[in-house]
Amino acid sequence: MNEPGKAQRAIVVFDSKFGNTGQIAKSFAGGLQRAGFNVDVFNMRDVTVGTLVDYDLIAIGAPTQAFTASKPMKDFLAKLEGIEALKGKRGFAFDTKFAGRLSGSASKYIEGRLSKLGMEIVRPRQSAIVKKSEGPLEQGEPETFDRIGFEIGTSLTKTSTKGLR
Repeated sequence: MNEPGKAQRAIVVFDSKFGNTGQIAKSFAGGLQRAGFNVDVFNMRDVTVGTLVDYDLIAIGAPTQAFTASKPMKDFLAKLEGIEALKGKRGFAFDTKFAGRLSGSASKYIEGRLSKLGMEIVRPRQSAIVKKSEGPLEQGEPETFDRIGFEIGTSLTKTSTKGLR
């Protein structure tokens, strides 16, 4: 748990082929910041996995490719196996994908991996819809993820200060 009065830290890690997932990651991070979190946003290629243990919330997102998470994201998640300090950390999974139930879900895979690591899933996975592989995102998706970030951040801030009264 965090020190009283100290802002919680979040990291948003993403893989993005055409920029859509990166845009969603930044929108989500903006909502967390509005809720009082200190937030770092990184493309997964730029993250040292050992640093994830320094964060209170770890959000991970990827594009849906071949009905699941992108191969680079699967490789990144495999590097997290065996990091005991991730147990009990809070996690959230998101993805970008086509509309329709047959399009698959990267976030389903990511959420499953985070759960297996012993992380507490703070909210069920969420998908942002893209119109074509290259985008653009459906109208309103960035705003939706900003709101989700704010809701999660506000909820976690209230939870961490509950015992201080």
